[in-house]
Amino acid sequence: MRKFLLLISFCACMSAYAGPVDPNFYIFLCFGQSNMEGAARPEAQDFKLEDNRFLMMAAVDDNERGRKMGEWYQATPPLCRGNNGLTPVDYFGRTLAKSLPANVRVGVITVAIGGIKIEGFMPDEIAEYIKTAPAWMKGMLEAYDNNPYQRLVDLAKKAQKEGVIKGVLMHQGESNTGDPEWANKVQNVYDRLLGDLKLKPEEVPLLAGEVVQANGQGQCIAMNKQIDELPKTIHTAHVVSSTGCTNGPDRLHFDANGYRELGCRYGELMATLLGVDPVRPAFEKPKTVEVPADAVLAETTVPGNDFPKVDKERRAYFKVAAPEARKVVLDICNKKYDMLPDGQGNWMAVTDPLVVGFHYYFLNIGGVNFIDPSTETFFGCNREAGGIEIPEGPEGDYYRPQQGIDHGQVRSIYYYANSTNEWRHAMVYTPAGYDSKKNIKKKYPVLYLQHGMGEDETGWAKQGHMQHIMDNAIAKGEAVPMIVVMESGDIKAPFGRGQSFDSYGASFYKVLINDLIPYIDSNFRTYTDRDHRAMAGLSWGGHQTFDVVLTNMDKFSYMGAFSGAIFNLDVKTAYDGVFTNADEFNKKMHYVFVSAGSEENFGTEQLAKSLNDIGIKTDLYISPGTHHEWLTWRRCFNQFIPHLFK
Repeated sequence: MRKFLLLISFCACMSAYAGPVDPNFYIFLCFGQSNMEGAARPEAQDFKLEDNRFLMMAAVDDNERGRKMGEWYQATPPLCRGNNGLTPVDYFGRTLAKSLPANVRVGVITVAIGGIKIEGFMPDEIAEYIKTAPAWMKGMLEAYDNNPYQRLVDLAKKAQKEGVIKGVLMHQGESNTGDPEWANKVQNVYDRLLGDLKLKPEEVPLLAGEVVQANGQGQCIAMNKQIDELPKTIHTAHVVSSTGCTNGPDRLHFDANGYRELGCRYGELMATLLGVDPVRPAFEKPKTVEVPADAVLAETTVPGNDFPKVDKERRAYFKVAAPEARKVVLDICNKKYDMLPDGQGNWMAVTDPLVVGFHYYFLNIGGVNFIDPSTETFFGCNREAGGIEIPEGPEGDYYRPQQGIDHGQVRSIYYYANSTNEWRHAMVYTPAGYDSKKNIKKKYPVLYLQHGMGEDETGWAKQGHMQHIMDNAIAKGEAVPMIVVMESGDIKAPFGRGQSFDSYGASFYKVLINDLIPYIDSNFRTYTDRDHRAMAGLSWGGHQTFDVVLTNMDKFSYMGAFSGAIFNLDVKTAYDGVFTNADEFNKKMHYVFVSAGSEENFGTEQLAKSLNDIGIKTDLYISPGTHHEWLTWRRCFNQFIPHLFK
């Protein structure tokens, strides 16, 4: 009984459009290839109709949506076949419905096949055309009983019993690009339609849409010249421009917004031909990222790329080509930004104003973090990562290379560690003049400088610019020339499962004492006594510095921790009570320096206070306005080195 009632209801709904021919039911025949089928995924807004006067006649059965061939339905996508997408016909009909009087209904019939040549709509050519049609097209042809033209005519004749055919829409030509007979073949189809349906050309104009332009890079853009000249062959033909209609990454199909715009143009043109003022329906255009004129390339951008950029407000702009992606997310400074598609296969994002300094970032596609191919790479976060520099003003000149001074070198070395039976890598800074003949016998003090957790031995030179800081400080007489050694410290990898804080990076300690220091002293001109040896590190490198120096005071006399990961230190018992005799400690240790960013809350001030309270001379520096980041550590390093080896 319930099924019977539903059937009555369904028939009643459809019969609302039955009866005598309604002169206020305007019907339009639409044919063509893939852009008329619709190749863009409809969005939520495309399923909302402003009124119920826009209808579509199903050209094939669509079981998923309960549509039967030859019946009228509300014109929500897909209008062609069940597996198609948004088409210009969608917004053609919406535009007309909005433009025409309230008593006028608009109906469309769409028969289209991706990749089909115009010959596929010519009754005298279709039999031969099917014989040579590619395999992927055969299923689409079969959906129309291997005669798409006849399907269009049969449905049009049925529609003529209810309404009046007012126009023909065509979007075809890509597959006939360069065919000099294309216009004549279109005329053949158009004239045949008019004859079979007993229509007058002056009452049923032909609207032909241009193909994708893609800013002059459209795959079939040459076809537009032939389309534009179609009115020379068919006097009732009119051309719909595709200029500015956005496209997908293949530069062959429009994107959703491109179909909306093109469809509105079809509708506006038809409204004008019908003698009414066109009224465009409202639709949301995709959000875009506007890049201001003052935005400049970030200094970390790989040459040859247009992004990333940074504007005067310190907002960063990113762009990546990911035509197959469904969602792309920018992850920077503990904040995620959904990137926006531009319709060309690219995704763009703009950040909130960023703090000055260096920042790691990733692009997340499909749940996987990727490095932006447009930026330099830096080892951080336990892997290679993208990075961007947000420039400071002149106050950052201390870490920038300067003209008019001598510059040192950062060398890459490999050494064998007997402690662990492996080859290891380190970076070594030698000051300006190290290799000059006049300094051939000169010896230098050494600073062993460690990075933080998840970074590597390249960090201080690449992210920290320590070589420029050293060069500038030495040139100003603020620091003495010294050698700086940077090693991975066995903290490139994250904490292992079940690993303790005490063991993380501790394998490096024996390497440093037994292998690295002897190698440096044997291969570089160094002072080998403790009075000319220092160690410092940032974050976990600061933790390592405390562990190494305070248990090897016979080898070091200077120490520094920048945002040091030194927590819950009991100054009375730590390191076998090394702090309990302040006088003895102060005689051995020439300088102790701890520092952090003002926004870190790392407990550095309390550490300095607890040491000073028991008489351990400790210098404290707080970087104003910075967090746990490389700008903090550049500043800390710059404050630390003037106190060494004097």
